[in-house]
Amino acid sequence: MNTIAYLGWRSVLNRRGSVLLTVLSIALSVAMLIGVERLRNDARDGFARTVSGTDLIVGARGGQVQLLLYSVFHIGNASNNLSWQSVQHIAALPQVDWVVPLSLGDTHLGYRVVGTTAEYFARFRHGDDRALVFAAGRAFAPAPEGIFETVIGAELAVRHGYQVGAKIVLSHGSGGFADHGDKPFTVVGILAPSGTPVDRSVLVSLEGIEAIHVDWQGGAPIPGVSIGAEHVRKFDLTPKTVTAAMVGLKNRVTVFRVQRQINTFADEPLTAILPGATLQELWSLVGVAERALLAVAAVVVVVGLAGLVAVMIAGLGERRRELAILRALGAGPRHVLGLLMLESVTLAVVGILCGLLLVHGLIWMSGGWLTTTYGIYLGIGWPSLSEWGLLGAVLAASVLASLVPAYRAYRYAVADGMTIRM
Repeated sequence: MNTIAYLGWRSVLNRRGSVLLTVLSIALSVAMLIGVERLRNDARDGFARTVSGTDLIVGARGGQVQLLLYSVFHIGNASNNLSWQSVQHIAALPQVDWVVPLSLGDTHLGYRVVGTTAEYFARFRHGDDRALVFAAGRAFAPAPEGIFETVIGAELAVRHGYQVGAKIVLSHGSGGFADHGDKPFTVVGILAPSGTPVDRSVLVSLEGIEAIHVDWQGGAPIPGVSIGAEHVRKFDLTPKTVTAAMVGLKNRVTVFRVQRQINTFADEPLTAILPGATLQELWSLVGVAERALLAVAAVVVVVGLAGLVAVMIAGLGERRRELAILRALGAGPRHVLGLLMLESVTLAVVGILCGLLLVHGLIWMSGGWLTTTYGIYLGIGWPSLSEWGLLGAVLAASVLASLVPAYRAYRYAVADGMTIRM
């Protein structure tokens, strides 16, 4: 067996050009397959970890997935708001421990502005029950002192070079066509990276959201009316409506009872969702696209293995004399079969290892960019169980693929290699 392995090694070295191309094609296909699987699993895990300490999310009557997307992931917009009276009613329920309202709609340089309370920084949890951490500064102060104070996410601070004390101007609506330039906000805190949409958010007080709209009506400034920042504190800045509310319960056993109470609230049509259950519904909707992407990656692997078979079969014509000499020296058909299978499987294993190294190299180089740009954290580590399963399937497929050239060589007679073909 050692002699066969040595002969196989020498044969590979003699054909190193085509062998390197074959290994490269397998490595690229394996890298794509494992990369898609890693991205799929880590993205799903990252979405699941975005909010981990909230029992219910409440919004106006509408789709559950839509409510989850715009309230937690800041994707899309609410079709309607819920009244402040409803928020107070929910907070007064005996089973409710805390309520953090969210007011969305405005932007800053394309980043979402989130109006909330200072309790947001204490109640919001992500990952394994991790709280938000300040990289610099502090949370905005309660009204009226903190009306024009803001806390920004890590990505916004890094991309635009904001420091504590910087002045920023909010824009009305998601399009950002009209600025609230007469009422700038002062950055008083910068959050540490969390890998969540908070990194791409501008957090202000609910009173701050009301303050910049006191001289607006119907989504536009009131003609001839301009109320400066120094005068808005004289107005009642209690919000009339908010976009959604995060709810924490004293006992999670009561979550379904409270959800039913909110969904059947008589004064206003509301929807209360369980974040985890709604996230599963979201994955069921995008699962078809996930499987399609994984299938494309699997087809690429099949193409790479087909290239391996093609190279091995094409090489048989050049190796007819070599194989015939081996047969003449006493090697049986089984030895030839084993030699060709060993070469093919070895190339596949080397390609798989190179593919894994390539995936981890790409993650190492682009992981930070993916986290800051899309909020997706890709970890570098041992393959997961699903990835081991895919690698095992690739290896099994390579063994089956190696049978094709090996069987052709197995059927060669000694005279086949000794015959001079014109």
